[in-house]
Amino acid sequence: MRKMLLATGLLLATPLLASASDELSYTYVEGGWNRLQLDAGSAGDITADGGYVRGSFAVAPQFHVIVGASRVSGSEHAGAARVKTTLDVPYLGVGYHAPISDGLDFTSEFAWNHRSAKSDYRLDDARFRETSRFNEVLGMVGVRNRFTETLEGWLKGGYANGGDGQDARWYGVVGGQVSFTDTWGVVLEGQFDKDVSEYRVGVRASF
Repeated sequence: MRKMLLATGLLLATPLLASASDELSYTYVEGGWNRLQLDAGSAGDITADGGYVRGSFAVAPQFHVIVGASRVSGSEHAGAARVKTTLDVPYLGVGYHAPISDGLDFTSEFAWNHRSAKSDYRLDDARFRETSRFNEVLGMVGVRNRFTETLEGWLKGGYANGGDGQDARWYGVVGGQVSFTDTWGVVLEGQFDKDVSEYRVGVRASF
C-alpha cells in the first residue's frame, strides 16, 4: 500500500503530465477522517482514528498561511486492563509557492505544531491518566501539479524536530484532489516516516 502511494506520488510530480493552465488555489478549507498508524515492532501496529480540519489562506501573491488541528484516539485491551490514548495536534505554518511550468508549482512550508497525548488506564475500579506534550517545528519542500481541470496532486519531503528528547525525523507526503466543481473536491493524503503512517480523506472547498 505504501509503495503504491509513493509510486503514484512520483507520477503526480512529473512536469510532463501537467495539462491545465488554471492557477492552483492556495485559499481553501477542508476537513474529514484521519488515521494514525504506529509500527510498534514486535507488539504490532497501533491504530488511532479521528478527524481533522485544515485551512490555507493566500496573504500575498506567493505566500499563504496554513492552520489546522487533528484529533485521533485508539484503545487497547489486555484482559481486564484497558487503555485509551488520545492525541491532539494543532498546526500553524507559513507557505511559499512559485510556478515551475504551466500547472506545476514549487512549494515550501515552515510550520509549528503542539503534540498533546493523554492515556487513560483502567483496571477493574482503578483508573489513572498519563499525559505528555511537546512542540515540534517542521520544514517541507515539494511540488504541486495540476493535470486536468479536475485532478491535481502533490509530493513533499520534510524534516521535523521536536526537541525535549524527541528524535528528529524525515518524512514524506503524497496526496491528490479530485474536483467536482470549481469549489468542491475530495482530498486523499498520506504522510509517512520510519515508524508512523498517517492517512487523511476529506472534503475541500477552494476559493
